[in-house]
Amino acid sequence: MAKPLNMTLATVAHPQTAHQRLAQAQAALGLLPTAKQQDLLLEFLEQLLRWNKTYNLTAIRDPEQALIQHVFDSLAVVAPIQRVTMPVTHNRTTLLDVGSGAGLPGVVLAIMLPNVEVNCIDAVEKKTTFIKQMIGVLALHNLFTSHARVENLAPSESTVVISRAFASLRVFANLAGAHVAQTGHLVAMKAKVSSSEITELETTTLWRVDRFEPLTVPELHAERCLVWMRREGNQ
Repeated sequence: MAKPLNMTLATVAHPQTAHQRLAQAQAALGLLPTAKQQDLLLEFLEQLLRWNKTYNLTAIRDPEQALIQHVFDSLAVVAPIQRVTMPVTHNRTTLLDVGSGAGLPGVVLAIMLPNVEVNCIDAVEKKTTFIKQMIGVLALHNLFTSHARVENLAPSESTVVISRAFASLRVFANLAGAHVAQTGHLVAMKAKVSSSEITELETTTLWRVDRFEPLTVPELHAERCLVWMRREGNQ
């Protein structure tokens, strides 16, 4: 696509280029991206690092850490999300990214899953402004964004509602659960989940933990998992 990348990414202190590391990370995750998707991911990261200097979109400013903790971390959920979106038979497969921040994981998912309609929601306007810019710069016709609080939006009937370190399971379910389609999925990206957090969810809401899915994020030596939740009574 576009111009040569990596004015900022060239500062990554690593013997391999960001492009090589990205390819290796995707291979480790069982992903088969196109060359265009590779370029889009690196362009997104480049734009994020550039915007972050002025607008403070994320606390991570180091290109090395941003590649791992933003891009690789978001890529780790692509295959699990793809498993539940591919079997959907109706024409509109939708994913709602709640508290998306600078589009993590929403923009990455929109790049990697072009047949899924991704809507990134955030209450901070500068972050949704950045995502709007990415829709244009990256020409992502399946990506949308709204500057809003999720609890103030009309129910979206989304196939997947996901959050990345957004809130406790109880708060996430209370605020975003209404947006999950009847046969959809409520999914939280987490580092660790305590037993008390699960108890709080299951004693104060209609949502139950269906399963935990461990994630291995390339080059990241930290625990990650997906918490899949379902409404009581839904199988």
